Formats: sequence, structure tokens, C-alpha cells
Amino acid sequence: SDPYFARIVVGVSREVTAAGLQLVLLPVPSTKDCQAPAMHYLSSGHVDGALFVSMHGRSPLDLDRIEVPVVIGGRPSSGQVSYVDADNLGGASQAVRHLIDSGRSVIATVAGPRDMTVGLDRLAGYRQVMADAQRSDHGLVFFGDFGQASGEHATTRLLERRPDVDAIFTASDLMAVGVLRALRRTGRRVPDDVAVIGFDDLPIGRHTDPPLTTVRQPIEEMGARMTRELLSQIVAGPSTPRRVVLDTELVLRASA
Repeated sequence: SDPYFARIVVGVSREVTAAGLQLVLLPVPSTKDCQAPAMHYLSSGHVDGALFVSMHGRSPLDLDRIEVPVVIGGRPSSGQVSYVDADNLGGASQAVRHLIDSGRSVIATVAGPRDMTVGLDRLAGYRQVMADAQRSDHGLVFFGDFGQASGEHATTRLLERRPDVDAIFTASDLMAVGVLRALRRTGRRVPDDVAVIGFDDLPIGRHTDPPLTTVRQPIEEMGARMTRELLSQIVAGPSTPRRVVLDTELVLRASA
């Protein structure tokens, strides 16, 4: 249901089709029992290579068992493997600096999952800028799962603890939609009372009320670059793992 994945697949499909190959999609739940069939499929000679996205650290896949080239979408929590990521730390830092420069004094974050490096990197960017500005983040950090409902729930708890909050950096656009709903329900005006910034630049952000300021990551290009890296490994054989980090950009709209 997360449009991020559809956009990744667009980039992957473009490169796979150009190479004359067939893309196979394998949804893999994060529990080990559910991973076993996918791992058996990948290690049984059915594929030339594998791309992984949305990796959770709490149940890492045994990539060594696959014995085909692998590229990860996003920085893996461990292991020597090629990956393509966006500058999550830098993008978060830019968003929080914008809030500080705009005169916001109590800046909270709704961070992503603590078992995903993308969530940790965006949280690190928030905390780094807050520390540099000598701002405390005590009571201002809440966690979600990148989904809309978790953003709304986190904001409800945030407002109970810190009703003086005047800005929220949110680690995904879908969570930011939930943030906007919670703020509207409690009578807060955006951006007059509380500024909101998301992350991803999904199409939904252009149609929220008000339109969402966000950090753009090049999602389709990430999918395409992952595929090009994988195809290179398939043709040339094993090589030193490559680490590619693509730039992000702050997109200013009406919410902050």
C-alpha cells in the first residue's frame, strides 16, 4: 500500500526491460518463518540476481545462502554488500535547519522504525542539527512505522506531552499525512501554529491541506541504479561491494 515501492519498481522495471530480462517480485514478511520459502526460491537457481528493499534489522536475511549477486536498497545494518541509498541524514538535517531558520523553537520528530537504517539515519540528522543549535530533543522524539496511522498516533501522544510544539519533522510523507490529521483534529493550524515537513516527496504531498513541504529522494532513480549495479555484477562477476548514495533535496510548499 506504500507508493514508495511502486516507484522503486518503475525504476527497476525500466532497466530490466531494457536488458531483456524478466522481473520477479517476491513480497517477504519480516518473520523468519515467512522468509524461508523466498530464500529457498532465491537459492535454487531460479534467478540471476536479487534486489532487496525495506530491510529490517531485527530479522536479517541470510544473503550468503543465495549465491547470486545481490544489491540492497538502503544502507544495510551490517555485512559487506553493494547498496544504493539516498542521503537520509543530509536530507533530514536540511529539513530541521529550515525549521530552525524559520524561527521555530520547539521542534519534534516522528521518526521511522528503529530497526531500519533509513529511520535511524533520518533521526540522526534531526538530532545532529538540534545538538548543533543547542536545542534539547527531550520528550520530542516519537516513532512510527512509516504509515499514516502511526504518524497520527505519534502526534496525538506528542501533543499530550508537549502541547507547546511548533514544528514536526516527519520521517515519511505518509506519516506526515497522519500528523496533519492529528493537528487538524486538535485545532492546530498548519503552518501558523505548527510547521510540518515530510520525507520522500510522494505525489500525495502535493494534495494535502496545506501542500506538504518535504525532502525529495530520487526513488525511481534509486531503483534504476540498483538494477544497473546488479546487472553489472551479473555480467562481470563478483566485485568489491559498491556503496552509492544519491542526493536529496528540500522541496518547499505551504506546510513549513
